[in-house]
Amino acid sequence: MTLLQKRRIALGSIFFIAGLCFASWASRIPDIQSKFSFSEAQLGTLLLGLPIGSLAALPLAGWAVYRFGSKRVIIASSIGYILFLPLIGFSYSILMLIPVVVVFGMIGNLMNISLNTQALAIEDSYGRSILASFHGLWSLAGFTGAGIGAAMIYFDILPKFHYVFISAIVLMTLFVSHAFLIDEQRAGGGGGLVLKKPDGLLLRIGAIAFLGMLSEGCMFDWSGVYFKKVVEIEPGLVALGYVSFMGAMASARFVTDRIINKIGRLKMLRISGLLIFIGLSLSVVLPLPISATLGFLLVGFGVAAIIPISYSTAGRSKQYSPGVALAMVSTISFFGFLIGPPLIGYVAEIFNLKVSFILIAIAGLGITILSSVRLEIFESPTDLSINDASNA
Repeated sequence: MTLLQKRRIALGSIFFIAGLCFASWASRIPDIQSKFSFSEAQLGTLLLGLPIGSLAALPLAGWAVYRFGSKRVIIASSIGYILFLPLIGFSYSILMLIPVVVVFGMIGNLMNISLNTQALAIEDSYGRSILASFHGLWSLAGFTGAGIGAAMIYFDILPKFHYVFISAIVLMTLFVSHAFLIDEQRAGGGGGLVLKKPDGLLLRIGAIAFLGMLSEGCMFDWSGVYFKKVVEIEPGLVALGYVSFMGAMASARFVTDRIINKIGRLKMLRISGLLIFIGLSLSVVLPLPISATLGFLLVGFGVAAIIPISYSTAGRSKQYSPGVALAMVSTISFFGFLIGPPLIGYVAEIFNLKVSFILIAIAGLGITILSSVRLEIFESPTDLSINDASNA
C-alpha cells in the first residue's frame, strides 16, 4: 500500500468518525428531551444551538486552517468531539447543556472545513476526483450511528455512557490515523478571518451549494411528513421516503467520483440538478407509494454530488486559500440548509405541501441553470473537468 493510499484511508476514517459523532448525538435527542422534560418548543430552541455554533465557527474555521494547517485543526476538532460529546450526556442542567451544544456545533464546522481542505490536498495528489467518496463515508457513518443508537436504547444504556463509547472510538481512530495526514500550512492564496466578499467564482459555486443544501435540508426534515400527508402511505412505511432518499444519497457518493472523472464536474452538476427536478416533479404529479419512492431516490442521487463538487471547485480558488474559500462557500450554503425546512412549512401553511415540494424542484432546476450559463465565471471550464490534458 502506498503512502497516498494510507493517507486516503486515514482521512476517510476520520470523515467516518465525524459523521458517527453527529449521528450518535442525533440518535439520543428523544432521551435528552425526556431527561430535561423539554416541551417541543424548548427542544426546538435547544436544537438551534447546533446551527448557531456552526455559523459562529465559519469565519474562525477558514482562518484556523490557513493559520495552523488542516491537520492540526482536524486533531483539535477530534479532541473537541472526545470532550464535548460526553459532556452533552453528563450535563445536569439546561444552563450547562445549551453552551455545550453550541460548542459541539462549532466543533462540527471546524471539523467540516478542515477535513474537506485535507481531502482537497489528497485529491490533488491523486489527480482525479475522490472527494465524494469521503462524503459517502460521512453518510455511511450516519446509518452506523443510528444503528448503534438504536442498540444503546434497546439495552437501556444512558446517553452519557453511549457518548463515552463513541468518544473512545474517536480517540482510537485519531491515534492510528493522525500520523498519515498531510501537514500543510498556508497553502494557496489569501487567508484571514472570513469577513470579506467572495469573488465571482465563489459566489456562483456558493449559490449552487445553497440550492443543493436547501434541497438536502428539506428532504431531511420533510420526507416523512410528505409520505404521511400527501402519499398517505400506511403508518409503518412513513419512513420509506426518508430512507430511500438517504440510502440513494449515501450510495451515490461512492460512485459519483467515477462519473465525474468521465464527464467532468460541470456536466455532473447539470445532471444532478435535473435529477432533483425530475424526482420531485414525479413525486408531486404522481404521489403514489411506488412513484414517490422512485422520485425520492432520484433526488438522493441528485443531491449526492453537489456539495462535494462545490467544495472541490471552491478549494481551487486562485484568490483565497482552500480553507478560507471552503468557509465562504460553506457559509453561503449553510443558509440554504437553515432556511429551507422552515420555508417549506410556511409555504405549506399558505398553500399545501405539494406546492412546497415544487419549490424544491425549481431549486434543482436552478442548479442546472447556474452550471450552464456564463461559464467564463469558472475562469476556465476545463478547470471543472478532470480530463484537463485532453481538453486543453
